[in-house]
Amino acid sequence: MRPLTARLRPAPAVRLLLATLLLTGSGTVLATSPAQAASSYRVVMSGYAFGPRALTITAGSNVTWVNQDQAPHDVETTSGPESVHSPLLNKGGTWSHTFTTPGTYGYVCTVHPGMTAQLIVKPATAPTPTSPPATHEHSGSTPTATRSAPAPTPTAHTSHSHSAAAPPAGTPSTSPTAAAAVAPPIPQAASATRPLDPLLLLAGVVAGVAVLCLLLVGSRSASADTRGGGTAASG
Repeated sequence: MRPLTARLRPAPAVRLLLATLLLTGSGTVLATSPAQAASSYRVVMSGYAFGPRALTITAGSNVTWVNQDQAPHDVETTSGPESVHSPLLNKGGTWSHTFTTPGTYGYVCTVHPGMTAQLIVKPATAPTPTSPPATHEHSGSTPTATRSAPAPTPTAHTSHSHSAAAPPAGTPSTSPTAAAAVAPPIPQAASATRPLDPLLLLAGVVAGVAVLCLLLVGSRSASADTRGGGTAASG
């Protein structure tokens, strides 16, 4: 004998709950991730000058200096919220630094003091959280609320009908004399429209038949008397 096994099938409500949790989790991950990756910038040391001499970046960006001159160069800040000093770079050498503190930085090549430049670091904008898409939940209470909403309409309509049927307060009432003058035509109209009584019709028919019978009997009696008188006279 095989044991009875029941297959458990997830209800629609459980599926909807799982989908909501997945969407909420993905929305949270998107909200916590940065809006975009940190940017990278490049400054070239060429012709005993920095290019560009003025650069504006956002906090968290990375700047790379590249030496293309035959002479060695370095980078050292002369002003700003953060102190930066690079090693001496020969031709083809590079050095990178990530600026995290907003502010205005002035820097110079210590080997060639005429090489100056400026770097402006702006605060990074906060990433905009991505809201998860709205989920539509179908419950049994929604149709009930929808059907019960139009309920006040008949009441308002009924009250409007009663208020429309009620006579205005300022309308003068009809005087008794005018009511008496209008009242008499009502019985005449009622009598004119009243149907004939079937009993009266039947009585009329019976009376007509009785009269016809009496006339027939009378005519037969008269003819019989006339015949009897003629026979006696001939005898």
